[in-house]
Order: sequence, then C-alpha cells, then structure tokens
Amino acid sequence: MTAAPVEPPAAHPAQRRTLTVLSIAQALGGLSNGVALGVGSLLVAQVTGREELAGLAATLLTLGGAALAVPLAKLAQRRGRRVSLTTGALLALAGAVTLAVGGALDAPWIVLPGFFVLGGAMAVNLQSRFAATDLSTPERRGRDLALVVWMTTIGVIVGPNLIGPGDALGVSLGLPSLVGAYVISATAMAVTAAVLWTSLRPDPLLESRMGVPVEAEAPRLRLAAHPRALAAVVAVAAAHATMVGVMALTPVHLDHAGQALGVIGFTMSAHTAGMYALSPVFGWLTDRVGARATVLAGAGILLLAVLANLLLPVALAPVGLALLGLGWSASTVAGSTLVAAAVEPRLRPALQGRSDLVMGLSGAAAGAAAGPLLGLAGYGGLNLAMLPVIATVAVAAVLATRSARADSVTGATAPTTD
Repeated sequence: MTAAPVEPPAAHPAQRRTLTVLSIAQALGGLSNGVALGVGSLLVAQVTGREELAGLAATLLTLGGAALAVPLAKLAQRRGRRVSLTTGALLALAGAVTLAVGGALDAPWIVLPGFFVLGGAMAVNLQSRFAATDLSTPERRGRDLALVVWMTTIGVIVGPNLIGPGDALGVSLGLPSLVGAYVISATAMAVTAAVLWTSLRPDPLLESRMGVPVEAEAPRLRLAAHPRALAAVVAVAAAHATMVGVMALTPVHLDHAGQALGVIGFTMSAHTAGMYALSPVFGWLTDRVGARATVLAGAGILLLAVLANLLLPVALAPVGLALLGLGWSASTVAGSTLVAAAVEPRLRPALQGRSDLVMGLSGAAAGAAAGPLLGLAGYGGLNLAMLPVIATVAVAAVLATRSARADSVTGATAPTTD
C-alpha cells in the first residue's frame, strides 16, 4: 500500500503581513544608513579637522549596531519583536538627531557618540531578517529571510542619492553643510518606528509561541551545548569579516592606483549590488539545495573575488568587488538561515542577538586590521590574508550541518536545513 504524500505545513496567515511590514522597515532603515554613511566620513573630518579620523563614522556605526544586538534580542525575548525593533528604530532616530545637533554646533564630542547610537538602525536591519523567520515554515525560511535582506537594496540605492537634496534642505533651514543629510536620516527612522509600532501586529515572535507553555524564567543559551549553532555563528561572522576586510580599503587602493572618483564610486556600487540584489536567489537556493551547499558556494565565490583582485588589472576592480558582495550574500543568507534554525524556538532570539554581536565585532576588527595589512603587504597581501578566513566559512558550514548523531551527547537541536 502506497503511503499518501506528506503535505508541507501551511504558511501562517499573518506571515504575508509580517513580511510586508518588515520589508518596508528594512527599506527605510537602509535609506537612513545610506544617507548617514554617505557623508559620515566627511562630517567627522569636518568637525574634527582631521581627515585621518574620517573612518570613525563607519567604525562607530558598526560597533553601535553590534553593542545593541544583544540588548535588543533580550528585549525581543521578553516583549516580542514589535517592542524590540521599534526601540532600535527610536534609538537610531535619537542618533540621527544627535548627529544633526553635533554637526550644527561643530562639536565632535556630540557627533562621534551620535554615530554609535545611530547603529540602532543597523541592529534593526539585522534583527529584522530573523523576525522574518519567526512564522516561516521550514520550506520557506531561506526565501522569507532573503526577501527582507533584499529590501535593503532599495534603501542603499536611494539613500546616497538623497544626500544632495538633504544638504540643500539643511542649508535652507540654516544648517551647516552636510548636516541636512541627517534630517533625512532622522525622518526615515521616525517613519520606520511608526510603521513597526503600528503595523507589526500580531507580533511574529509572540505569535510563534502561541500554545507553548510559558516558563517562569527565560532559558539561558550555552553555546557550548549547541556546537552546530556556534558553527553557524562563526560561518556568518567569517564571511562578514572577509567582506569588510577587503571592501573597507578598496577605495584607498584604487585612489593610490590613480583611479578617478567615478571609477571608485562605480566599484562600490557594483559591490553593493552584489551584496543585496541576488539575495532572493540565494534564499531560494537555501530552501531547495540546502544551507550547507549555499554557504559553501558563497565561500567559493569569496575565493573567486580574492583571485580576481589578485589577477585582474585595477581597471576591472568592479568585478572583484561584485564577486565579494555575491559571496557575502550567499554565505550570510544561508548562514543566517542556519542560525535561525539551529536551536529550539525559545532560544532563538538569544542566539540571533549573539550572532549579530559577533558579526558586527568581526567586521569592525577586520576593518581595523585592513589598514595596517594594506600598509605592510599591499592590496594583494590584504586579499591573501583573507584565505584562511574564507576557509573558516567553509569548515564552519560543514560543522553547522553535521548529523544530529554526531552531537547526540550534547543534547543540541539539529538544524532543519542542511
């Protein structure tokens, strides 16, 4: 007698609304970051009078996002995604306002902390991709996560194009040059907070717990007891470190090579397109062929990026940077899907917060190390230094998806995607 085929679980009725709200918030958050980062280094140089400090804008923004990841995840664990994401958006709004005030007063002691607090926008963008999976079925987890990641594309493309109009707006309001961009950034985060607070109903995380007994005390996550979860976190962090380490110093390398600003801008645009434009494709691949294969493909693309940077003439730098973005996208989408499924539901917010923290710190460390590496070994040496990091991505992907039998002594929960 032939067994009847097993029907896949039906999608939660609130999932489509959840994805729509998160996608809108993601686009607005990306716009805010695009505007803020577009003039961030210029604003720091302007208020400090020291160009060598210009990189602090991106560094502080990244560190702020990393530092806020765990507190926002804990807040999500206790109060749900709506409260957590709205809080992050309001913090980013406060950061943008702080930057506008600091820029208007020409006060670096106000501007620099402003970038750190503005990191709330980055924390919200990162946590939103996990919120997209709260109500997902296992068969669609990768695609739902990738859709929200892809929506960042709108913001990072539109945002930099609003720098000019924002500056004109600021000047018309009597603000100094560059400050108007943060009026745009603040507006975007205010709308983001309003959208999340009013429309993220039902709360996806709280809805996913319906029917699950409420525990008196929130469970504690011990990564030592969940080796596959730890490996998934490492895979995402290593891919991010590779991307940031090479990307951060590519404009300097191109400038030293005598390339025009237009070429530098086009190279970075190609990189950004690689990061986000094909994320739905990698989400589909994650669901169809497995997260392990997709992360390994991402590691392979990162390796191709390094080879392109080493072997191609400097005029073809957009090729290497586009590949770098594509490798990051594949590894991050599939790796984040592994993180989302690596532990039981009650532990997921804690694991997701730690993953975002490690990801942010790894990126900041790679960006900080890239400068000395470029000075000591050149652009080729910087790329070669990423080879062991790329190998870490591949090894971690295999460890994150090994059979449950291998970890039976730990009691760890097997991921649903391999």
